[in-house]
Amino acid sequence: MLPWEDIDTVLLDMDGTLLDLYFDNHFWREHIPRRYAEIHGVDLDDVREDLYARMTRIEGTMDWYCLDYWSRELGLDVALLKEEVDHLIAVHPFVPEFLDGLKAAGKRRVLVTNAHNRSLALKMERTDLAGCLDAVICAHDLGLPKEDAGFWSRLQTREPFEPARTLLMDDNLDILRSARGYGIAHLLGIYQPDSQAAPRDGAEFELVRSFRDLLPSP
Repeated sequence: MLPWEDIDTVLLDMDGTLLDLYFDNHFWREHIPRRYAEIHGVDLDDVREDLYARMTRIEGTMDWYCLDYWSRELGLDVALLKEEVDHLIAVHPFVPEFLDGLKAAGKRRVLVTNAHNRSLALKMERTDLAGCLDAVICAHDLGLPKEDAGFWSRLQTREPFEPARTLLMDDNLDILRSARGYGIAHLLGIYQPDSQAAPRDGAEFELVRSFRDLLPSP
């Protein structure tokens, strides 16, 4: 159980935390390589190898999350291609109930995501989660990804919060470490970000297995 009496603000990641990471993993590992190979008439295995190498080189940077960057790099409308598989966008179980419970308990619910604005808009449209949140902050508007230590001070200019009374939920361990360095007191990872992949193992941060277990008392 979380010490809800010590928490005023809940910062919530989107992909892999509120939403099933299966959509994003399928899109980047399967759909984009296949569509690139079809459009450019090249070997699928070669495309996968090249794409994974490119992604590894810039992982954790703003470009890694930027659909405009990847559209230029690949010669594809990446945002448009996401719509081809948007039926795979799904909310993790008990997320709406958890968000409603936070509201009932008087907690401020802030989505803080590295996702590109066009991806964010698509997912909000498909899930209707925007109505369950008090604010939505996109890292692209702040100019730094959450992995960067400077992100959190920029966030405070847009969404004032007291680190000692804030909970961050995120599936990315590097982001949790960055937030810990800034002084955010309450940190939770996600046990199974992708419902179709193996759960994560590790003791560095407590991992959420079900949002149902986190419901605060009003």
